[in-house]
Amino acid sequence: MKSVLISVSLGLVFTLGAIATSHAIEVMRWERLPLAVPLIVGQERVVFVERNVRVGVPASLGDRLRAQSAAGTVYLRANEPIEPTRLQLQDATTGELILLDIVAEPSKSDQSPLESIRIVEQQASQQPPGNGRSTNDQQSDEPAKKTPLPVVLTRYAAQNLYAPLRTVEPLPGIRRINLPPDLSLDLLLPSLPVHAKALSAWRLDDYWVTAIRLTNQANQTINLDPRLLQGNFVTATFQHHNLGPKGSSLDTTVLYLSTRGHGIAQSLLPTISPVDAALNLPQTTAPLTSREAPDEK
Repeated sequence: MKSVLISVSLGLVFTLGAIATSHAIEVMRWERLPLAVPLIVGQERVVFVERNVRVGVPASLGDRLRAQSAAGTVYLRANEPIEPTRLQLQDATTGELILLDIVAEPSKSDQSPLESIRIVEQQASQQPPGNGRSTNDQQSDEPAKKTPLPVVLTRYAAQNLYAPLRTVEPLPGIRRINLPPDLSLDLLLPSLPVHAKALSAWRLDDYWVTAIRLTNQANQTINLDPRLLQGNFVTATFQHHNLGPKGSSLDTTVLYLSTRGHGIAQSLLPTISPVDAALNLPQTTAPLTSREAPDEK
């Protein structure tokens, strides 16, 4: 009887051990170096990113790879062998990229299923002391931490519009803001013959930044002066200091306006409607006086 009980107990231990092993997760640290993610043809591998990401798959892969992203989790399944290929995971909020180098090989008879992967970011406090940075480099980072938020936001907006996505510096806590569809910028630069259109807006803490495209409507060069802007703004930055004549390659630039406590719509001057709303009021008929009363017959 004792031997039977021992056998059953050992069987339970081995069974539980097999379950724990099959649910093991491999932890990878993202340190701005591509992460190697091997795949097995016909098996799905799960990658936990803990953030909402978009998966960039090269067109050359076609149907050989199925890549899906949902709620911070990426599902990769290779349908055919794949040569070493790089995938891009882009944070939908900050635009930050995580690079994955995948390769898919046929399954072998003695090969166990691959573990799931969890990607974590290495914090600055966890960097090893021998990371190659000198004391002067560490001291040079201290002023950067004190950079005003409007400056940080403006730099982030400019990078999103002009720089490749892979070079955009991550900015924790920033999020994209939807712009009002009927936003009018006619009174932003009323003294200059330019057409203004809002492109995108971002928010970080209590500050907003809005990117506005300016297009010259005149046939001569226009010098841009932030003192001509009409509204309540914290900072104003032009991507270029002037606009070329209309129709030239230099007739367009971007203006970055930062605001505090609210977005761009609440920082503009009130727009005066060209239509007199009083004309649409219902007409009231004045009561007849005794002199205007009709004669009784």
